[in-house]
Amino acid sequence: MSGHSKWATIKHKKGALDAKRGKIFTRLIKEITIAAKGGGGDPDGNPRLRGAIAAAKAENMPADNIKRAIQKGTGELEGASYEELTYEGYGPGGVAIIVDVLTDNKNRAASEIRHAFSKQGGNLGAPGSVAHMFSKKGLIVVEKDAASEDKLTEIVLDAGAEDLSDEGEVWEIITAPADFNAVLDAVKAAKIDTVQAEVTMLASTYTKLEGAQAAQMSRLLEAIDDLDDTQNVYSNFEMDEESVPA
Repeated sequence: MSGHSKWATIKHKKGALDAKRGKIFTRLIKEITIAAKGGGGDPDGNPRLRGAIAAAKAENMPADNIKRAIQKGTGELEGASYEELTYEGYGPGGVAIIVDVLTDNKNRAASEIRHAFSKQGGNLGAPGSVAHMFSKKGLIVVEKDAASEDKLTEIVLDAGAEDLSDEGEVWEIITAPADFNAVLDAVKAAKIDTVQAEVTMLASTYTKLEGAQAAQMSRLLEAIDDLDDTQNVYSNFEMDEESVPA
């Protein structure tokens, strides 16, 4: 399986995204709120907010929900005060993991993250212990039957993409974070559907796990992802297609 979109691909295959729509909305609202708080409520002048709104619309979030989240961020409406935290650690087989958290209680968040790691054979590391293995990139995933390689290459490279690669069943388009929206807009303008589109953290190398270790790593990632304060989970975990949990 593709290394870049590994865990997102696994979640798509398991149908977890559809099953957790309420949790997805909660995370998107948090992201919109914190983005508006940090950079203002105008998406034209706030790239982070613009990206958060685009992600919310992709999940069919009602416009009123988006508006209220922005207003909570700008202080027009009362809302919880969230703090951004990042945890780094290791899973089974030494797999590197980064967890982004948005929380209104950092003691609770720290306790829950630590418990999830220890319960599934992982351990938390010091700040910076694995971050050097990742870089922030835009990632757009398109199914093979949605566009030919030649057509897609022309569209995305003209729009500023860094790379397009063949990852089995899908094409993966990589961009600099600043070019992500322009490339995604070009793909959409060509009426090409995407199965994943986000600014994420991509690892420079990947660690392949099999059998019991792969299963344990999957459980660890799910346990972290299920926490209310978890916003994003990144890892350099790789497994074979047949190892994907049912």
